[in-house]
Amino acid sequence: MPVAIGVGLAVLVGVFGTATGLDRDRAFYPVITIIVATYYILFAVVGEASRALWPETMIAGAFIVAAVVGFRRSLWIVVAALAAHGILDLIHGSVVANPGVPDSWPGFCMGYDAAAALYLAGLLRSGRIRAVS
Repeated sequence: MPVAIGVGLAVLVGVFGTATGLDRDRAFYPVITIIVATYYILFAVVGEASRALWPETMIAGAFIVAAVVGFRRSLWIVVAALAAHGILDLIHGSVVANPGVPDSWPGFCMGYDAAAALYLAGLLRSGRIRAVS
């Protein structure tokens, strides 16, 4: 169920962004990528998992860099970053021990990330959004 909810929410956010024109701004999906990347830091703080804080910050930093580079160079990099974050969600527990992460989060976030990556890829392929500025 968490995966389906994540997929559904990503589709709703994507459709909302398209319907309102918010996604005409090239920053829309890079900002979503940055937000998605920081949740594990939040969970480390909430779970008082100080040992997880540094690794979670380093991982988030890599995705933030990818989002900024993707914003400046090509939104296909953002597609790749969202997809890679979805893969990370699948293996996160074996990469970083973060007791603050809710049990349902990895599935939810994987669903969201994968659907958001596919939605953005569809927009780029259709020409609705340009990959480069």
